Amino acid sequence: MNTHDYVIVGAGSAGCVLAARLSEDPEVRVALIEAGGPDTAQEIHVPAAFPQLFKSEVDWDLHSGPEPGLGGRRTYLPRGKVLGGSSSINAMIYMRGNRADYDGWAAAGATGWSYGEVLPYFRRAEDNERGENVFHSVGGPLAVSDSRSCHPLADAYIEAAVQAGHPRNEDFNGPTQFGVGRHQVTQRGGMRCSAAVAYLHPVLGRPNLTVLSSARVHRVLIEGGRAGGVVVERGGTVEVIRAEREVILSAGAYESPKLLMLSGIGPATTLSSFGVDVVRDLPVGEGLQDHYMALLNFRTDVESLMTAASPENEALLANEGRGPLTCNIGEAGGFFRSRDGLDAPDVQFHMAPVLFHQDGLAPATEHGFALGPCVLAPTSRGRVTLGSAHPDAEPRIMHNYLTTAEDQRCIVQGVRIALGIAAQDALTRVTTGPFDVPDSNSDADLLAFAQRAGQTLYHPTSTCAIGSVVDPELRVFDVAGLRVVDASVFPTVPRGNTNAPVIMAAEKAADLIRGFPAAIR
Repeated sequence: MNTHDYVIVGAGSAGCVLAARLSEDPEVRVALIEAGGPDTAQEIHVPAAFPQLFKSEVDWDLHSGPEPGLGGRRTYLPRGKVLGGSSSINAMIYMRGNRADYDGWAAAGATGWSYGEVLPYFRRAEDNERGENVFHSVGGPLAVSDSRSCHPLADAYIEAAVQAGHPRNEDFNGPTQFGVGRHQVTQRGGMRCSAAVAYLHPVLGRPNLTVLSSARVHRVLIEGGRAGGVVVERGGTVEVIRAEREVILSAGAYESPKLLMLSGIGPATTLSSFGVDVVRDLPVGEGLQDHYMALLNFRTDVESLMTAASPENEALLANEGRGPLTCNIGEAGGFFRSRDGLDAPDVQFHMAPVLFHQDGLAPATEHGFALGPCVLAPTSRGRVTLGSAHPDAEPRIMHNYLTTAEDQRCIVQGVRIALGIAAQDALTRVTTGPFDVPDSNSDADLLAFAQRAGQTLYHPTSTCAIGSVVDPELRVFDVAGLRVVDASVFPTVPRGNTNAPVIMAAEKAADLIRGFPAAIR
């Protein structure tokens, strides 16, 4: 019989961490199951190539339903379907979020998740090339580095933002998040350091760790109120893989709620409508959040990343680990207030030294750059539900982007901040004209532009949230032996990119699962 102590579903950012940590004990048998294949494609590891992974075999290629806040437009939602999950196809930005996020979670009942309690897990994961201080650490599995080659257009953006009155920030994960600067990235030697590269590759030889790729989990087996294993299809064969201790879902904010619902855990009326027997009536799939980003694109006479894929740059990457191909596209950014009186930012920027539009799917045909303000602390909530009772069916996803007055006001102000930065001398002297920008500075035109020229920032969260679906130790309510460990457990989307918070959560979960005392530094 195919039996393990722990069965982890999803070899993404969380699953790779859990597999590595739980298998540290040679007496513990761990199975890690991934629907996608191995992370061998060269485009995965070359940072500037990540848009080429969209709509490829390593992408789930999901879509939302018609979004009411976007005029009925369906949005493209890329997610990693490969070892490393979305950490193998993302922009590699190392961003933790804001202290207020975690303190807010704890105040709302997520005991153990305050900023002071999660900071040690961020530090445990990290190997930061800047060295160790109160915020950062060295020696962890995850390489965190500064950009190996800095694009002059990113420098021009930072200079323009300072000219517009915004402060410089050398470390968005340090004392304050406000200001503009360059991102640190999850790269080692100029190449992507995904969760698979950082955590999984070094431990693949452990005899107590089994990794099954190209294996689709159909559902969790619930027997007598306990998770006893999973039903898996691999190579056309369906089998049961049993878990003697726990099943851990780490399939992400879209797939984890879908698997729970297929297993009979979710809203009873929804499950019954699809003919799924109800095991536990829980609000699975509710509360979906994400960051929605508007994209302003400008033409330039400076050479952009459009021409980065040259033989010379390929040799520079291969031989020295530097050059334009090490660029993560979102090279610089910033955090801003959309109105006075806010203690934490509510607008985040990403700056790309290349045209980036149409969900990143349209190849650049001329030199340009993009400014992308997003709604950082959205008040809108969506949901994930079943599209069918068949395990191969896509989940139905509705984000409800920009459906609240506050989110609309925030994105309008974010676009206005972008226009103010673009109007400064440091950028106007390298800008030859607009490529895709708002028609005017009126609220109505700015909102219409954002609704038309926006997209996901790839940060879905909160569909199996602490407090509603799982407890603060990430155990599914009223089902023994079943946890969820991924971005779906976040009570709210953090103020920042979500890869680092997911890795932190998995590091913390590994201690919770093993009964270890909480890390303190």
